[in-house]
Amino acid sequence: MSEPARHTDIVIVGAGVAGLSAARRLTRAGIPTVVLEAADRPGGRMSTEEVDGFLLDRMGQPLSTAHPELRRAPGLEGLVLRPFSPGVLVRGEGRFHRVGEARSIRRARGALRAARALASAPRMPRTGWVPRTAGAVGSPLDQARLAAALGRLADTPRERLLARPELPAADALLARGVPARTVEGFLRPLLSALLCDPQLTTSSRCADLALHAFARGRLCLPEGGTAALPDLLAAGLPPGTLRTGVRVRSVSTNRVVTEDHGELRCRAVLLATDARSAAGLLPGLRVPDFHGVTVVHHAVDEPPLEEPALVLDTERRGPVAHTAVVSQVDPSRAPAGRSLVASTVLGPPPADPDRTVRAHLAQLYGTGTARWELLSVRYVRDAVPAMPAPHDLRRPVRVLAGLYVCGDHRETSTFAGAIQSGWRAARAVLADLAPELGRSSERFAA
Repeated sequence: MSEPARHTDIVIVGAGVAGLSAARRLTRAGIPTVVLEAADRPGGRMSTEEVDGFLLDRMGQPLSTAHPELRRAPGLEGLVLRPFSPGVLVRGEGRFHRVGEARSIRRARGALRAARALASAPRMPRTGWVPRTAGAVGSPLDQARLAAALGRLADTPRERLLARPELPAADALLARGVPARTVEGFLRPLLSALLCDPQLTTSSRCADLALHAFARGRLCLPEGGTAALPDLLAAGLPPGTLRTGVRVRSVSTNRVVTEDHGELRCRAVLLATDARSAAGLLPGLRVPDFHGVTVVHHAVDEPPLEEPALVLDTERRGPVAHTAVVSQVDPSRAPAGRSLVASTVLGPPPADPDRTVRAHLAQLYGTGTARWELLSVRYVRDAVPAMPAPHDLRRPVRVLAGLYVCGDHRETSTFAGAIQSGWRAARAVLADLAPELGRSSERFAA
């Protein structure tokens, strides 16, 4: 950092989605801002690496087209989203079942009435007749109930969802009368993919928000890898705002001290790092528990599934929670003539991850995997902050006037939560410092 640049109004530590979102809001309001990032590029956990022409995401969580933050965030106007097929595919009884495909409440209720009528109709005994049992995702009546529940959820305002009694997600689903086989056959695998919490200890309010987005939109991936999203946010910042390769040693309300680049004086500091790093700079901040995630990438010559679908494991016969041929969703992620399979294991990698994961994928896709090429195994210990009930969806972003903190650990542990937290922190900065800076917070709000 050159000598003239050693003073600014706001210093943001961390160039993840939360920090970049706050920086976009502050710079649009005309506030001189500097973003310091220890890594050599922005994005944090939303990073993508190129290996032999394949684009490998560090994390395997899909986004939803229903997230309003994807439309409202300044700088994301050019983001291209590649959708998965409607609903998801679950493997059971040796075949795929499509579940959770979006449909209107009217169609869902009609299916529910028809299924109930079929279940209650008298049956004439006949030779060789065998009663139909519930399949991998429940009976037709169970599936109709699920479709109706998703339809109702899609039309429920977020405010009403947040006003519901808060329980662990698994307890809340059963308390609402959702059959246990539907929870185990679909909702647990789906929420595991969305929240990385296979035990469903997550707050029911957070789970409801995730299901609300699933019911209203389509699961999707950013074209060009997850890093495309923070790269777009960073590209819209004024030149010189983002400075990578700068590791911060200490912070106060008006000063940031770095390891190798001296100190930077300012009027306010916003910590936008992960929760553990933030607590290292501000002792006393609560560090949540985390869900660890392992993502395994394989290169294949022939795609094991032609459809761009997210595949969930309902029978849990192996370590993979969900998998997809991501090059079928976003062709830019694999070189011509080859395909990329990304599979997510919740927790640390199993012993001999390549052999173990390939064996499980052979069952899920119903095809041989012996010739698949392992590209990477990435384990992120602190991948997703846990959100057990009760969970505060609006944890304070102001530590004191001049010192602020944001990130997915202050909101919901999602991409949308990170952006919302960054926006809240930027608003708090402006509310506290607008008189000193000689600017109006109304200008920022606009």
